[in-house]
Amino acid sequence: MDAAPTHRTVPNGRLSGRHALVTGGGRGIGLSIARTLAQAGARVTVLGRDMAALERAVAAGSAHHAVTADVTIEDAIVHAFGEAVEQAGPIDLLVCNAGAAESAPFLSSNDELLERMLDMNYRSVIYAARAVLPAMIERGFGRIVTVASTASLRGYPYVTSYVAAKHATLGLVRALALETAKKGITVNAVCPGFTDTDLVSQSVERIMAKTGRSEADAMAELTKHNPQGRLVKPEEVADAVAWLCGEGAASVTGQAIAVAGGEV
Repeated sequence: MDAAPTHRTVPNGRLSGRHALVTGGGRGIGLSIARTLAQAGARVTVLGRDMAALERAVAAGSAHHAVTADVTIEDAIVHAFGEAVEQAGPIDLLVCNAGAAESAPFLSSNDELLERMLDMNYRSVIYAARAVLPAMIERGFGRIVTVASTASLRGYPYVTSYVAAKHATLGLVRALALETAKKGITVNAVCPGFTDTDLVSQSVERIMAKTGRSEADAMAELTKHNPQGRLVKPEEVADAVAWLCGEGAASVTGQAIAVAGGEV
């Protein structure tokens, strides 16, 4: 079997003329998505809370504009999206990548933890979709992609609140896809497994601190979920998102695309 290609798979210019907004676009998967969409010809706005990181993305050519907002506050989303529209025109492609995961045994997971997970992983998608849908419906075109997780598709121990929030997000995607199916809009989820980002590095450090395991053993605890025995690359997630944003995926809506080496 041939080795998997390592080159970019999104042709330059495929998304020319489209304005893409990527939440959580200053680091990790979000930064890779922004870079891939920009390489495909889109005008890219990255949104996050760390303006310095966002400005680095712009300076590196991974994005064209940057706006700041707390995605858990709807008024902040509305204001930031309005600023993005003023800078680069109507938002054609919305990628809801911002999210967070906290771990705790179920009996130690209080209401505050649940609300944080719902705010970051579920309500933030609702707020962003509300902000862009009226204009998308008016123009008869739009792509909404949420970066969910394999936690949208299966359970994991010690992250019950996170898993519940991600399952809720996938339900939202499927329902909203049906509401918008005749309006030129698609709504999908990309569901990565454990991905090679700084967040996974932090997870490895927590495992080491709590269990006394070596770094290699701690990493093996994460990669064991992937039948390919490795972490997913951010670029692999980004390519899936870019494909869903293109014309070739116009009939793909309401889907949860796992990028996880066969885990689910």
